[in-house]
Amino acid sequence: MNRSATHIVTEFVLLGFPGSWEIQIFLFSLFLVIYVLTLLGNGAIICAVRWDPQLHTPMYFLLGNFAFLEIWYASSTVPNMLANILSKTKIISFSGCFLQFYFFFSLGTTECLFLAIMAYDRYLAICHPLHYPTIMTGRFYGMLVSLCWLLGFLGYSIPIFLMSQLPFCASNIIDHFLCDMDPLMALSCAPAPIIKFLFYTQNSLVLFLTSMYIFRSYTLLLRAVFQVPSAAGRRKAFSTCSSHLVVVSLFYGTVIVMYVSPKYGIPTLMQKILTLVYSVMTPLFNPLVYSLRNKDMKLALRNVLSRMRISQNS
Repeated sequence: MNRSATHIVTEFVLLGFPGSWEIQIFLFSLFLVIYVLTLLGNGAIICAVRWDPQLHTPMYFLLGNFAFLEIWYASSTVPNMLANILSKTKIISFSGCFLQFYFFFSLGTTECLFLAIMAYDRYLAICHPLHYPTIMTGRFYGMLVSLCWLLGFLGYSIPIFLMSQLPFCASNIIDHFLCDMDPLMALSCAPAPIIKFLFYTQNSLVLFLTSMYIFRSYTLLLRAVFQVPSAAGRRKAFSTCSSHLVVVSLFYGTVIVMYVSPKYGIPTLMQKILTLVYSVMTPLFNPLVYSLRNKDMKLALRNVLSRMRISQNS
């Protein structure tokens, strides 16, 4: 079907969150604070990894890239959401909507891959410490990180391009705060079972394979932790692993509900809240859980802040 002949919709309306103007101002303030804290937390990790020589190791190289990813993942949705809350028209252009859709899915896929290789890094460091330096070389972890970014941004390029070619000649109102798969597919006036199949198959594969690998790695990690002779060492390692698992479970649990399991019967407001959890809250939690609770990272951040104060006073 020729999209140029049938395509009428040139922009979409993102309804966002319901409520009075006072509620909109409250939501704007809340999300703005969360976004600023996300930028500061992840930005601090990037600066610490970049400037502190003691953090020039595979684990912190991965954490620095992960923090960089989280900044862009939050930025793919939150700035537009903030502008949309204050907007009276709540309009997003056709191309802007699909660009947001592409970056949101690509960065989300990259995050799943990053979580998997970070679990692999921790598994090697704890369960095979003697082999860790010979396996996690600079070339190897550089290749892993590059592969994550490459696969994340290539994976959804074809399905999203195909979806953008569908005729949208019905309503242009999206009852969401971002351009997502199901709301967009619902607005198409032509059936697209192949595109739906591609999306759901790819979503299921990415989420299933990475989550199974992550939980398997942490199962082996926890088993190794319980064999640590020191009670203090066990508590420290268990605390680290369990906090990682909580954040991973939160991310994967909400994403699986949204993109793998059937959503029939889930209220629209609940779908928005679930989307907020993995798109807005996890980029805020991840630096706290993965990095800022780490003693070496906190020391590096203090050193960086000291250098900044010295340079300002000089």
